[in-house]
Amino acid sequence: MARTVEKLAGGGTYFEGARWHEGRWWVSDIFESTVRTYDTGGRGEDVMRVEHHPSGLGWLPDGSLLVVSMQDRLLLRRDPDGSVSVHADLSSSCKTDLNDMVVDEKGRAFVGTIGFAIAEGEQPRTGPVFRVDPDGTVTVAAEDLWCPNGMVIGTDERTLVIGESFASRLTAFTISDDGSLTDRRVHAQVGEAPAPGSTEDMFAAAALVPDGAAADAEDHVWVADPLRQRCVRISPEGGIVDEVVSPHGQDIFACALGGEDGRTLLLCAAPDFFAAAQGGNRGEGVLLTTRVDVPHGGRP
Repeated sequence: MARTVEKLAGGGTYFEGARWHEGRWWVSDIFESTVRTYDTGGRGEDVMRVEHHPSGLGWLPDGSLLVVSMQDRLLLRRDPDGSVSVHADLSSSCKTDLNDMVVDEKGRAFVGTIGFAIAEGEQPRTGPVFRVDPDGTVTVAAEDLWCPNGMVIGTDERTLVIGESFASRLTAFTISDDGSLTDRRVHAQVGEAPAPGSTEDMFAAAALVPDGAAADAEDHVWVADPLRQRCVRISPEGGIVDEVVSPHGQDIFACALGGEDGRTLLLCAAPDFFAAAQGGNRGEGVLLTTRVDVPHGGRP
């Protein structure tokens, strides 16, 4: 369907981890090392400095903000009074950058890892998803995922869906009462999974490169697809049923559903990830919005 896509805010470099929380949009500007909020009029405010690059965002039941610190592999906690501490140290379990995250209703954080040094040109390989319990205990929750990226939890609070960026795939798990992940299954396979190879070859063969994601009230998943400058809506049966295309050809790296009625889709767009990682794209990252029919559901 045709939609109007409007610019909410600009001046960023590489926005990720988009969330709607307490009447504001929250994003990580990874390469500016800043967590920011924006109101619905596009007015921004710096909330937190994260020197080693912020990514996934989430909230504990007490209102504390959790922030993935990518390069030093820490999960930081910002309490409601503004004080910041280390919630969990994943550096002994994870040797590559952390990435996106989703927090469940019990305060358990599921944290992905890129799995290899993508910006430095390493050959792609699989990586794990970690579970961080409310007391900071770190457990490997799942392994052998091709760059586990955007993650959502369905309206049942028991289904975790993870985008595998190098496999053109969304993979689902059931969250057990103790937080363990069971019943691994393909939620959506778009085209064939690329054969292992270089980043360039795997991306060239991919029909979908799932990045940041958001869930709606019908348990569909909106997924950013940067290589095709779009955001797609994937049904519980695994098919693409809708898409929003970037109006000016920028890559879309993350999305979120929010607004007062939950029907605003926020898109994080920038010219190029690799340029941003090398210090380019300064001031060219933007936040875009459009309207959708089905409101937010599940988490984040």
